[in-house]
Amino acid sequence: MRFILLGAPGAGKGTQAQRLVDAHDIVQLSTGEMLRAAVAAGTDIGKRAKAVMEAGDLVSDDILIGMISDRVTEADCGNGFILDGFPRTLAQAEALEVMLAQKSLKLDAVIEMKVDDALLIGRITGRYTCANCGAGYHDENLKPKVAGICDNCGRTEFSHRSDDNAEAVTTRLAAYHEQTAPLLPFYRDKGSLKTVDGMADIDEVTRQLNDVLALG
Repeated sequence: MRFILLGAPGAGKGTQAQRLVDAHDIVQLSTGEMLRAAVAAGTDIGKRAKAVMEAGDLVSDDILIGMISDRVTEADCGNGFILDGFPRTLAQAEALEVMLAQKSLKLDAVIEMKVDDALLIGRITGRYTCANCGAGYHDENLKPKVAGICDNCGRTEFSHRSDDNAEAVTTRLAAYHEQTAPLLPFYRDKGSLKTVDGMADIDEVTRQLNDVLALG
């Protein structure tokens, strides 16, 4: 099973991707993590990316595609993968289609986690994480079982992302609608786009994703 989760910042893509990874033995591919790994390993792609980043420039689409191309051929991707944070633009989506076709691979689905912008702002500004293990929480929707204590590791230190404020979130949503939302009609025209209600509670979204992907 190879698919993409699409949705605005705060739609819950990371949470749902991790649930699918844990339940179905598929790999979550984050371009950020892949970049760091490639640089650390000193691969050809990693060396190119390091030079670009050290120059203060953005990593180009061809480097990102090359990195993903290398990664999807590794053994742990044999059972499938979720693309996280890629593609973000139509150019990236088109390049991804070409690369996968060259490997005789294709996406099984592109899933939109549909959300409401106004509700998203409240969702994002209320979230926080354990400073020790990174477990995610929310002021209203996902509080620790014992107030002030992480369910996962038992520590009591938490942190908020500096850009999880209303102004920054509004800016990020505008960028999503301008750059990434055009992917929806692109994949709809290919017949691969499916939609779930990203505003439902976490377990219901997981159920919908499993139904869409026929994962049971």
